[in-house]
Amino acid sequence: MLLRNQQHSKWKPLIKQFEAVLGKNGVVQRKEELITYECDGLTSYRQRPAVVVLPRTTEQVAEIVKICDRNSIPFIARGSGTGLSGGALPIEDCVLIVTAMMRQILKVDLENQQVIVQPGVINNWVTQTVSGAGFYYAPDPSSQIICSIGGNVAENSGGVHCLKYGVTTNHVLGLKLVLPDGTITEVGGQVPEMPGYDLTGVFVGSEGTLGIATEITLKILKTAESICVLLADFTSVEAAGAAVSDIISAGIIPAGMEMMDNLSINAVEDVVATGCYPRDAQAILLVEIDGLAVEVATNKQRIADICKQNGARNITTANDPETRLKLWKGRKAAFAAAGHLSPDYYVQDGVIPRTQLPFVLQEIENLSKQYGYRIANVFHAGDGNLHPLILYNNSIPGALEQVEELGGEILKLCVKVGGSISGEHGIGADKRCYMPDMFTQTDLETMQYIRQAFNPKGLANPGKIFPTPRTCGEAARAELANKFDSVERF
Repeated sequence: MLLRNQQHSKWKPLIKQFEAVLGKNGVVQRKEELITYECDGLTSYRQRPAVVVLPRTTEQVAEIVKICDRNSIPFIARGSGTGLSGGALPIEDCVLIVTAMMRQILKVDLENQQVIVQPGVINNWVTQTVSGAGFYYAPDPSSQIICSIGGNVAENSGGVHCLKYGVTTNHVLGLKLVLPDGTITEVGGQVPEMPGYDLTGVFVGSEGTLGIATEITLKILKTAESICVLLADFTSVEAAGAAVSDIISAGIIPAGMEMMDNLSINAVEDVVATGCYPRDAQAILLVEIDGLAVEVATNKQRIADICKQNGARNITTANDPETRLKLWKGRKAAFAAAGHLSPDYYVQDGVIPRTQLPFVLQEIENLSKQYGYRIANVFHAGDGNLHPLILYNNSIPGALEQVEELGGEILKLCVKVGGSISGEHGIGADKRCYMPDMFTQTDLETMQYIRQAFNPKGLANPGKIFPTPRTCGEAARAELANKFDSVERF
């Protein structure tokens, strides 16, 4: 009781300061309301924040951060909460700065193909705003109807179209930032190539450990003259993987190229009922091509021929927007549909070279049998970004720990074949223990130096990205973690 009273006396004056900046409606402190914010899309871990604040302007964010800085209170930025690596997971006695109320599209500059938005703007809103003028915003995560641009910047999110057009960092021109001491600064600008250090590139993907983006200048693209989607179904995953490699080898760069296995196909048909995905197919390949009409027509035929050469049974094509959307509908709903297969699922995010796709998928199948958990595979086949969904029941004691171990083995497999432990979901709290499997001690130290330059007190999103012995429990990594542990305990 004494400890609880001490904690209450500590937060009472701080809450008054937050309310002075935001008003009472901008501060969430009741326990039953804080439950909403105790996790992000990675629901395996939960921690209730001490306070949630809801700023609407850059200046309000800066004032909140200054209060945290003066009082050595850790703070964590959160957008829509759809992240899948625990990047926005609260820690004990922290302030959660939620940018969901910062929803203004501040400027639309069609002449220069730019849009300036606040971080709470939903990804899909950008395209909706400019589509009438013939433009769109290329990065399109599966959660694009709910995920926020601020979260996309933090995690360097990708999506279906990242094969041809790149991930978020390729579409961010400039940022207005609130640094961890409350200073407001700007990096980048309104032209693609700015002189000096690429601080925009450093910040995108830093997962909130370097500060908070409060205004984001995005590049928008002109809608292609012609767009076509092909759906090819195969009797084996290996055949579909071979088609992927052959399409790229032929010099064709599709706008997007996605693959789903039989388990995923049936899950989405059960839930979404597109009627487009053959239930008996072992794999389907979705390929979108765009460009000039003559280019699209030529590549459509070439891709169809390559798929047939690799054993595709049927090929469906769609040029009109309605049918294209129908073909993509199942893929976009794949994660949600996994909930129909199992009470819980654990999704991972790794990258492999395309040529290793058949081998890695076979190894994932072997791991599935070894651990006794079904795995549905959905992935950005064109750039080798895997999203294995491990199906389990969290009510069974020890199940979560087993699937986490299984997920870790998949990540180690990705690194072993020359890939990465993340393609677009970030590292967050979930994958920090696997960073030493991919990076040397010198690599990790260098990253920490950058973090300290921006975030010397370690108050901005502590405990994320980098391993610590408290969370990873691996003695071999303790020396590196201890070197910077004092920063996180500040």
